[in-house]
Amino acid sequence: MEISISIEGQSGLNWVLWNRLIAEVERLGFAGLFRSDHFTMDDPPTIDSLEAFTSLAHLASHSQRVHFGTLVAPFSFRDPVMLARQSMQIDALSGGRMILGVGAGWHGLEHTMFGYPLGDVKTRMERLEEGLQVVSLLLRKDEPVSFEGRYYQLKNARLLPCPRRPTRLLVGGNGPKRTLPLAARYADIWNCAEGTPEFFRERSMMLDNLLVSEGRQPGDVKRTLLIPVITWSNQVELSRQMDTYRSLFGDMPDEAILKWFSENMHAIVGEPDQVVEAIRHYQTAGVEELILQWFALQDFASLNFLAETILPHFMT
Repeated sequence: MEISISIEGQSGLNWVLWNRLIAEVERLGFAGLFRSDHFTMDDPPTIDSLEAFTSLAHLASHSQRVHFGTLVAPFSFRDPVMLARQSMQIDALSGGRMILGVGAGWHGLEHTMFGYPLGDVKTRMERLEEGLQVVSLLLRKDEPVSFEGRYYQLKNARLLPCPRRPTRLLVGGNGPKRTLPLAARYADIWNCAEGTPEFFRERSMMLDNLLVSEGRQPGDVKRTLLIPVITWSNQVELSRQMDTYRSLFGDMPDEAILKWFSENMHAIVGEPDQVVEAIRHYQTAGVEELILQWFALQDFASLNFLAETILPHFMT
């Protein structure tokens, strides 16, 4: 099973941090480096937020091995034509390591702040489906394509230069009525957001059935999971890590913060042997790539500890 890192780009990311993260993630042996695509979570904005696709183009030319991409770029403020165009060129620049992860959009504040219409859930899902159709046509067809939808239109459109192979498309989400059917129809990679091993196995089996109904095979779509992880060597190290989270949660005890992550985000928390055991359960449930949601952007000591104590158990 591959193990990768995903960071929140709106949580203080700048070029100094991004350069160091790229170097460390590649050096330490993680399989991939993903990032969110948001403007901000604050009103008004108070911390750095590095634009996603500019940062991924930089990553492509400043790394050699790791795959990378968005978790996820929302069609609510990203145009699918430009998403396809940017992604296929970044993919070519990196030698085929780019993954375009897309979603419907959800965070109302950033849409209001910058004048993008988020819409209700029905609108978001309709726009997601149309966006996936447009992106898929542009990435996977060599000839000019046309499309007539409510939100997007194409007329004899073609993006050049053509890639050697299509950029991989990731669909994130767990919903059995809309998101999983879209993943079965369009995705190369499915990302499940959080959940227990049992939940993941259940949704993965649903995806198997949906893929067959689409005339595809279960093995056509890679299965990934995004989940937070917190591990430590001793109580002093744990408290040091929790100081990072206290800036977000307020003056809460270590145990209360860990409990919140466990109960609300199904986070993997514990000493290294406990974390390894927990990851094994996800591996058994069918997770092919575990993407660790890493909130502590500046805590490189903990990132190194995680790599040294966890990665060797899953590297081949």
